[in-house]
Amino acid sequence: MQTTQPIWTIKETKDDSNIYTIATKSCVICNSCRYCEGLCAVFPAMEKYREFSDRQIDYLANLCHQCSECFYDCQYAPPHEFNVSIPTQFAQVRKESYKKYAFPNFLGRAFDSSAWLTTILLVVALFAGFFVASTQTMAGEQARGDFFAVIPYEYMVSTFSIVSIFVLVALITGFVKFARAIELSGVNARVFVRSLKDALTLKYLGGHKSEGCTYPNDKRSNARRIFHHFTAYGFVFCFIATSLGAFYHHFLHLSAPYDITQLPKIFGSIGGVALCIGVLGLFVLKLIADREIVDEKSVSMDYAFLFMLFIASFSGLLLMFVKESALLSYALWFHLSCIMVFFLMIPYSKFVHIFYRFIALLKYNAQEEA
Repeated sequence: MQTTQPIWTIKETKDDSNIYTIATKSCVICNSCRYCEGLCAVFPAMEKYREFSDRQIDYLANLCHQCSECFYDCQYAPPHEFNVSIPTQFAQVRKESYKKYAFPNFLGRAFDSSAWLTTILLVVALFAGFFVASTQTMAGEQARGDFFAVIPYEYMVSTFSIVSIFVLVALITGFVKFARAIELSGVNARVFVRSLKDALTLKYLGGHKSEGCTYPNDKRSNARRIFHHFTAYGFVFCFIATSLGAFYHHFLHLSAPYDITQLPKIFGSIGGVALCIGVLGLFVLKLIADREIVDEKSVSMDYAFLFMLFIASFSGLLLMFVKESALLSYALWFHLSCIMVFFLMIPYSKFVHIFYRFIALLKYNAQEEA
């Protein structure tokens, strides 16, 4: 007796364009079921559509925080023939959206196809550049903690200025392209504040009663939310430390190295430690996560990015302990190279999900108020 293949079953292929077809089929099934509509913002947003374009799938995928509760609640999840797996399918879509809206596109493809190789080559190239620029300056033990005695001030400032401007232009271009693609509109002050609150508190990683989400497995836990907070606010503290260092240098005429009692050192130390804790925690959670909710195609880039963020923060802390030794020069070249590569990775890695998800939250909250 001949059997008929269910209409919703789609075989996985190596064609990335099929990702959107698979995700669309799952969204249609979710709209028919609506069992998960109270879990997070994704499903109420999904219910506003009867048909889904690729751009709408991009919006829903970036609204998702991959808490994976819908996967464990879904009666149509694998091994069911309908193959509804919103966490993994949306993770694949997000990965494609990072490339789609990236500027310039070739860097997005480079990091996506060879994340580790691209990262290592950039670190080596930048390290060599700092080494060459430092050949006429003091050795580490002579500099006594003065970074500008190792690397010329003009070289350090000019290279970081160029990289910062490039990254800022790339990020803004990507944000604008994504916002236009998902047709963001109707944003007012109330919508902005509500979306900012949702983003900063990681609202949708808290579960129904702040008991946590089902990640890295089907047991509820706040671990992922906590480590995200360590990472996010650690990064903010490091940024504040850098800004304060620039303020001290240019306006107060106080040059580094700074004492442990001074604000740049206080914020930098707290931020560096918080980053190390947060990144290590997220790395471990990703390693032990249920393979059913992980997109194996994107973990390489995720691991490379987390590794780079950890090394950048750890090498910064290491500088405090070797600042008056012969190792200062090498530690400084390596730290600055890692910082630069990390910033170059931002527009093409999962880091942009912070901003894309905020834009998606703006659209969601604007629609809720309409």
